[in-house]
Amino acid sequence: MYTIGVDLGGTNIAVGLVDENYKIIKKISSPTLAQRGPEEITKDIALLCAKVCTECGLDLLKDNVKVGIAAPGTVNTKTGLIEYANNIKMRDFPVIKTFMQYSGVAEENIAIGNDANVAALAEATVGAAKDAEISVTVTLGTGVGSGIVIGGKLLTGCAFGGAELGHMVIEYGGRKCSCGRNGCFEAYSSASALVALTREEYARTKSPVITEMCAGDPSKIGGKTAFAAMRKGDASSAAVVDYYIKHLACGIANIINIFQPNVLLIGGGVCNEGDPLLLPLKKEVAKEVYSADKTLKTDIRIATLGNDAGIIGAAALVRTN
Repeated sequence: MYTIGVDLGGTNIAVGLVDENYKIIKKISSPTLAQRGPEEITKDIALLCAKVCTECGLDLLKDNVKVGIAAPGTVNTKTGLIEYANNIKMRDFPVIKTFMQYSGVAEENIAIGNDANVAALAEATVGAAKDAEISVTVTLGTGVGSGIVIGGKLLTGCAFGGAELGHMVIEYGGRKCSCGRNGCFEAYSSASALVALTREEYARTKSPVITEMCAGDPSKIGGKTAFAAMRKGDASSAAVVDYYIKHLACGIANIINIFQPNVLLIGGGVCNEGDPLLLPLKKEVAKEVYSADKTLKTDIRIATLGNDAGIIGAAALVRTN
């Protein structure tokens, strides 16, 4: 049994043919060109689905290939609408209906879900949380994406935005978030937040270590800068990393206290830092979690599927639809 997983992003559309064991057999992609209208983008998704089948000796329709789509924003899984997605400018757009028109695939063979939720489902199906009854995946990227899986099913809430953990406030009246609120988890713990914190500290201290690393150009400060400078002995960068980890731990402890998942995964480029991130993070979280039984603890792990999580999760979504 083959399934197609589609990962629709603001930059690229990635499409993969997935086998019964969720192994990606073939993957192709094309630029999203997000400034275009949603119909043109959906037409490209249909063309890519047909193409990946053809390149693998299959026919999208004759072989009854199912298609799962992972999309950003608020995705109504019942109506097939992307209700709101700012980076691809979709508002109440009927993705499933439009995809059917361009592809010929039957409605019962299509499913759609939010990209962060779908990534969490992938990790719970064949990734780092496959042994967990309850798992939460938190992705530290431009924002903070998240997904909650309970008994193999996604928890999306009554309005399909129930897993937006990045917009939980961890500091009342704190830093401005892209959602319009102040003090959100995302405003402190996303990769973008880490970059902003590092630049702010550099503006204050003019650290010689960072000056050398970025040639005196603050625009060259990235998500890896603070950790790299800390390893070179820069005290100001060590303070940034400490601040970042403590706020990340605050949000993660809140999530654990609410859901008590067997496993909590963190993903995103920041997680490539490994032990300098994970060890102090676990220590901070341990101080904050509430549990009467200290032997039953949430296991904090690094997500393993990386950029393939969207494709694999979309395939899993349509199989369980």
